[in-house]
Amino acid sequence: MKPLQQLTRPNIWSLAPYSSARNEYSGKAAHVFLDANENPYNTPLNRYPDPLQWELKKSISQLKGVAVENIFLGNGSDEAIDLPFRCFCQPGKDNVVAIEPTYGMYKVCADINDVEYRPVQLDENFLIKADKLLAACDEHTKLIWLCSPNNPTGNNLEREEIVKVIDGFEGIVIVDEAYSDFSRQPSLRHELGRHPNLVVLNTMSKAWGCAAIRLGMAFASKDIIDLFNKVKYPYNVNLLTQQKAQEALAAKFDVEKWIGMLLQERSRLMAAFRDLPICEQVYPSDANFFLARMTDAQGIYDYLVERGIIVRNRTRVQLCKNCLRVTIGTRSENNELMGALRQY
Repeated sequence: MKPLQQLTRPNIWSLAPYSSARNEYSGKAAHVFLDANENPYNTPLNRYPDPLQWELKKSISQLKGVAVENIFLGNGSDEAIDLPFRCFCQPGKDNVVAIEPTYGMYKVCADINDVEYRPVQLDENFLIKADKLLAACDEHTKLIWLCSPNNPTGNNLEREEIVKVIDGFEGIVIVDEAYSDFSRQPSLRHELGRHPNLVVLNTMSKAWGCAAIRLGMAFASKDIIDLFNKVKYPYNVNLLTQQKAQEALAAKFDVEKWIGMLLQERSRLMAAFRDLPICEQVYPSDANFFLARMTDAQGIYDYLVERGIIVRNRTRVQLCKNCLRVTIGTRSENNELMGALRQY
């Protein structure tokens, strides 16, 4: 890895971050707050939230086995996806490399930030070769984006190839593990000490059933986390989100139960799809969804929409011609889907 200062945009490295009122007295006991131009009425919503979400980070630290100083919390994973572009990539000059197909937000953020996006196609099994990814890089490549389990394909990338990419690249490697709670593969966040150029993303939106509260996580070295905190908006995670996240973390046994039920339903639904005459192939999945190649994805999608059943049509995505992506729902929702498909 290059020194972090060489990877960081010069204006970001020298940036004097906004100093919020809550940061300036951090660590001191206080009970009269006359510093932030807040309304003294309507407690607790009248007060700005903790800008660095320390109490929530302590809870996440215990659950995820990552030190508090190695955790960034954002307004959904989208904020954690956007920040590496803003911190490391010079608009109009630098580029990033990513697998294809994958989550579309990586390219959207690249386009917003005027950063060249270099997709490297997966093989026929939706897997990567480290050498192929590294060959797409040049002296202006600052980031490599990987998603495992990948979206929309559902499969884990091979761990050995991911590590080869991390070890062989001088810039930052971001591994999005949004769906890792449904996978048996150990999280790479436990390898941060070995890989100072690694950023691992996670979210409360999937296994934790908290998509509405918009809480994303990034795990990385303290130096990278400090850069993210320098660039983020001062109060990026609101009080209600922090409170709801704490409530969810306190109910982790419910989450374990949900994961178990969803994995059972995943096996059942994938088997049912294989028996459909209109299904040509069901791809392996390590997520809470699966990809299925159909005889006519667009026609089947339109048919389901007319019946109020929404899946994701991925037929226009590279390597996903005639494919539908199906999220695992409740047993009754899955039965309704299968009932409709059997009548197609």
